[in-house]
Amino acid sequence: GNGISAGDIKKLQEAGFYTVESVAFTPKKCLLAIKGISEAKADKIMTEAMKIVPMGFTTATEYHQKRSEIIQITTGSKELDKLLGGGIETGSITEIFGEFRTGKTQLCHTLAVTCQLPIDYNGGEGKCLYIDTEGTLRPERLIATCNRFNLSPDAVLENVACARAYNTDHQMQLLVQAAAMMTESRYVQS
Repeated sequence: GNGISAGDIKKLQEAGFYTVESVAFTPKKCLLAIKGISEAKADKIMTEAMKIVPMGFTTATEYHQKRSEIIQITTGSKELDKLLGGGIETGSITEIFGEFRTGKTQLCHTLAVTCQLPIDYNGGEGKCLYIDTEGTLRPERLIATCNRFNLSPDAVLENVACARAYNTDHQMQLLVQAAAMMTESRYVQS
């Protein structure tokens, strides 16, 4: 074995680390803050994670290949998609902010639906994790958007996992839960 036990993995998961990448990308001091993880154990965990996750230099060819796997999800607006270079990119978190009544919520509602479209239709063939920081998620607006894209409202609603974040600490807790959910299924964040 590699010296990392099932108990160690359980401790990592309880601390919010559900993927090898999340362990490899975290500072060592965060691992040391986990009850029951010694300095030697943290070093071992980091070493093993870095064997799996490439964290050094790579060629531009390899980087180009990785970038080619990114899917652009349509915003539902050809003009906005053009401004964004094709749509919202998968594989990253996109923060949408702006003045009151500028369309942020509508954009999020649309993305919660379009991320479920087939890839041929500029979708992600995925599910949506919707963290609602303002209490503005309206399933009836998702249903209206389904009709525009000829998708089943029942299927779309079932594929949107939503949570209301009440403050920044709660939002961070929800992001940890989201990470766990994304390891189990194909979610696109909204």
